[in-house]
Amino acid sequence: MAGPLAGVKILDCTSVVLGPWAAQQLGDLGADVIKIESPEGDTTRQLGPKRNPDMAAFYLGCNRNKRSIILDLKKQDGRQALFDLAKDADVLMHNYRPEPAARLGVPYEVFEKINPRLIYLATYGYRAAGPMGPKAAYDDIIQAGSGLAMLQTVVAGAPRFLPTIVADKTSSNGVVSAVLAALYERERSDKGQSIEVPMFETLVSFVMVEHLYGETFMPPAPEGMGYRRLLNKERRPYPSKDGFFALLPYTDQHWREFCQLIGRGEIMADPRFASLATRLTNIEVVYATLAEICATRTNAEWVELLKDSNVPHGAVNTLEDLLKDEQLNATGFWQELEHPSEGKIRVPGIPPKFSRTPASIRRLQPRLGEHSVEVLREAGFAEDRIQSMLASGATRDGNKK
Repeated sequence: MAGPLAGVKILDCTSVVLGPWAAQQLGDLGADVIKIESPEGDTTRQLGPKRNPDMAAFYLGCNRNKRSIILDLKKQDGRQALFDLAKDADVLMHNYRPEPAARLGVPYEVFEKINPRLIYLATYGYRAAGPMGPKAAYDDIIQAGSGLAMLQTVVAGAPRFLPTIVADKTSSNGVVSAVLAALYERERSDKGQSIEVPMFETLVSFVMVEHLYGETFMPPAPEGMGYRRLLNKERRPYPSKDGFFALLPYTDQHWREFCQLIGRGEIMADPRFASLATRLTNIEVVYATLAEICATRTNAEWVELLKDSNVPHGAVNTLEDLLKDEQLNATGFWQELEHPSEGKIRVPGIPPKFSRTPASIRRLQPRLGEHSVEVLREAGFAEDRIQSMLASGATRDGNKK
């Protein structure tokens, strides 16, 4: 069965993570994603361990369910080929900042004339209209600017970056939702449009869900900014007798059940623990009490005690633990596949489950330019034009050494 986006054609001119991971997710949902790369290829092709040139682990993580075509957009015939491919495309995605996009000759206005139904999505560091619009940005810079790095002073004593590319991946999910919304709207209007997904504004929105707090109101509430429960160095996995354990009775019902299970009914009689509101006011005491309680049992004892309860709890996994996690393996999350050039590889599964139009891994990660000639022929390019492009370097056949 075909996925929910079967029949949707996407031209993916993005590189690194934000755009490619979004395009991969759309490909997982059934879209035909054509990855358009420069002659040098996506930079992630060089990041991490690899068995063959241009096929590094980082690249493999963001580029399944795609075909790769090389187009040198600095050459007129390479740029014209992109325009011709866009004639019957549904979506074009790129991460060129506004000025480079204009210099390359690929702004929305050009594509709007070629294909009025095209959804043209640009994703970059900052909204183009602001003073930072022309600036380049990477995940670290956006974590710093959004306030996220400064939040880490609570636990680290100084600003720190999260050890995951949260700005890229959060914005990537924003790209996916924007594309899906635009495709839905086009079904009613029959018109395409231009979309901008900026990393900075996306991550500020992400951070401020809970941390706008008192500044939600005008004039501000006395509590000011920052959700107090999270801005506490004691919010952490607690030491148990033999490791660390995540323990979070949250609602009043959770606390009543938890106190009953551990035989500490007096806790709920303490007015500081009586309700969600009073626990928030006394969050330092709450965390200290949980830390003291957690240290009285081993991880296995906690799992056994809480297994049939509604009290939120869980193991503190290492990265390696995730490969043998009972939940992930029971649901088939990890998949071992045979790649045509890379041999056996492990890939994460596709999280969403569709009852009627399942997402699927149909294509493994393409070699650089592997589908250049195939895509151009499929688009109706004459053979002499393809040969001319190959000769000029506007494209390259990745199947030939």
